[in-house]
Amino acid sequence: MRYTERLQQRIQQTGSRLCVGLDPRPGDGGASAARDFLTRVIGETAPYAAAFKPNMAYFEAMGIEGIRLLEDLLKDMPDEVPVILDAKRSDIGETQKYYAQGYFAGWKVDAVTLNPFLGYDSIEPFLDWEGKGVYLLAVTSNPGSADFQRQQLADGRSVFELVTALGERACADGRVTDVGYVVGLTNAADVLSKMPDSPLLVPGLGAQGGDLASLAAAKRNAPDVINVSRGILYAGDDLGFAERAKAWAGKIAAAYAG
Repeated sequence: MRYTERLQQRIQQTGSRLCVGLDPRPGDGGASAARDFLTRVIGETAPYAAAFKPNMAYFEAMGIEGIRLLEDLLKDMPDEVPVILDAKRSDIGETQKYYAQGYFAGWKVDAVTLNPFLGYDSIEPFLDWEGKGVYLLAVTSNPGSADFQRQQLADGRSVFELVTALGERACADGRVTDVGYVVGLTNAADVLSKMPDSPLLVPGLGAQGGDLASLAAAKRNAPDVINVSRGILYAGDDLGFAERAKAWAGKIAAAYAG
C-alpha cells in the first residue's frame, strides 16, 4: 500500500485529520521525564490521531539519551497510526542515501520532511522506498517564508512552485515514494490555489494562530493533515491529552464540514 493510501485510510477510519506533534521540552526533566510524558501523550491521543510527528530537534537537544528515547518510542508506536519524522534533512546524494536508509529502513518511519532547496538530486535517495512518503518544505509557517519561498520569479511563478515541480517530476518519473508538501497554515491562503492536490502537512494551527478557513475552502481531495503540538502537549488548561486531541480533531473536522 502506498503511503498516501495508508494515510487516507487512517483519516477515514478516525474521521480525524489531526497530526499530533511530539515536541518534548528538553528542560522539563530531560529524556527520563520526556519518556513518561510522551508515552502518556501517544497512548491517550492515538484514537484521535491521523498521524504522529516527532520533531528531531527536541530529541537531539537531549543528547544521546534523547535519540535513544526517540528510537524506543518509534518501536512502540501504534501500528495503525502513520509516523512523520520531522527532520527537514537536506544534503547531497550520498549523505541523503544514508539519511533515507536510517529513517526508512532503520527507524521504519512512514514519512520524512525534507528541505528540497539543494535540488532534485538531493531528494532522489528518498524517492525509491515503497510505501513511504516525503514532505518537501514549500511554504513554511514563519514570517521569513516571504524571504525566499513566496518570492515571485521573472516567469510569474513563485519559488515554492519550483518545489512542487520537483514532486510532479518524481511522479512523472514513476518514483514509488509519495511526495507531499509542508504548507504553513499562517501563510496558506495565498498559495493553496497553486498547490498540487498532493498530501499536505500543515503546521501553524493553535499556538501559531493559523486559520482553518482557507484550507477547508480549498476543497482538496488529498489526505492533508494538520499538526498541533503545543496545543496538545502544553495547553496549560485542566484537560487531559485525550480531551485536547479530541477537541482539536473536532475543530478541524467541523471546519472541513462547514
